Amino acid sequence: MIDFAGADLETLIRVDGADCGCGRRHAVALRFLRIGSGAIQAAPEALCALGKTKPFVVCDENTYEAAGKRVTWILNSARISHGLFVFPGRKGKVEPDERAVGALTMAYDPSCDSVMAVGSGVINDCCKVLAHAAGVPSIAVGTAPSMDGYASNSSSMIRGRIKVSLYNECPAAIICDTDVMRRAPMEMLLAGLGDMLAKYVAICEWRISRIVTGEYYCENVAGLMRRSLRRCVESAEGLVRREAEAVGAVAEGLALSGVAMSFAKISRPASGLEHYFSHMWEMMALERGEDSALHGVQCGVGTALTLRLIDRLRTKTPDKAYADAAVKAFDERAWETRMRGIFGRTADSVISAVNSEGHQNDPDRHEKRISRIVERWPEILSIMDEELPNTDELTGLMRRLGMSVTPSDLGISAEDTSGAYIGSRVIRDKYLTSSLIWDLGYENEFAELAASLALGD
Repeated sequence: MIDFAGADLETLIRVDGADCGCGRRHAVALRFLRIGSGAIQAAPEALCALGKTKPFVVCDENTYEAAGKRVTWILNSARISHGLFVFPGRKGKVEPDERAVGALTMAYDPSCDSVMAVGSGVINDCCKVLAHAAGVPSIAVGTAPSMDGYASNSSSMIRGRIKVSLYNECPAAIICDTDVMRRAPMEMLLAGLGDMLAKYVAICEWRISRIVTGEYYCENVAGLMRRSLRRCVESAEGLVRREAEAVGAVAEGLALSGVAMSFAKISRPASGLEHYFSHMWEMMALERGEDSALHGVQCGVGTALTLRLIDRLRTKTPDKAYADAAVKAFDERAWETRMRGIFGRTADSVISAVNSEGHQNDPDRHEKRISRIVERWPEILSIMDEELPNTDELTGLMRRLGMSVTPSDLGISAEDTSGAYIGSRVIRDKYLTSSLIWDLGYENEFAELAASLALGD
């Protein structure tokens, strides 16, 4: 068995994959990875490695100027025919939704044998959806170390105005030119770090979910995630100075984070409650026709907020009778009214999914979970101790780097913070810290705590 945390990049992306002690064989579709100064020159080499000859290049107006223009020049110089699509509209603002994918699909040249995404999160996510539908590989040319999805096998999309993860395929090639990435706006550099800090909570919740729900868990994949996180945190100070080595280390950490998600075939190694705060805030902004902060920036804030909630949770002693009474008092009609107040026009879709798919409110399922929680609470506390950083130390680092720490730093109200916390439990069937708190009967108490934390850490 390969120790993922200690393996080099070439071993991790080898074609035949690797058997693991978790009982699964882990493999990733990534076949070409180049990170470093001048890496963008390897675009023709990446195509050759994949046996492809005509990419469909996709950018927005910002990423075309940052790297897309250079990519097309390199392809032309190598006499490589290609298609090109630059998202029109407001500069640099593309929503990862049906409209964006529809525009790509209508513009796609079917004679192309690959899709080359030049950009970061949204461009990469939309291109993975298009490539999967077209049955061709995608290639990611990163323009900012702003998120961990480059190498993941999923796309974070908006479908029916709800944030969802669509599982498709990891890009077959990733190119991260540090000369390009270090020139990205500082907000995007810090967004990448914020997305990585989220992994503290993600791994902790994954381990807890294994205890409470019996969910699949792989320690080897978790180890790779911890390695990626450690490298990013160690490089944090250099990142804000735009040092090429630090930018490269963060870019590699983010890419390896995506590899971990591809290995696990779920987003669990990299996404927990902190991401769901971000998803909820994005959905709220979308509902109101407003802009939201970068996903990674919101994830950083969500991480600090989640750590504060867990700090309070650690002081609790589970009481099964109290938890059972809370479930017995659950009022379905009042809950639906609350959901409509939080989700607006998307409430009916959320309520329907809970009742037909996730069953998060089901009392019989709660009975099984709360019994495990009470029985194994000391083990759950130990996991929190092992996986989570000191909250004050982490938020202190974030402040020193100029990162947003509290929802109020992003202009997010106490009401929206409380609503996001309550909504996080139900937008997908995934066991989070908010799920654990609901099982214990403390949802309302912690919703009030989240509201108070919105104003200061």
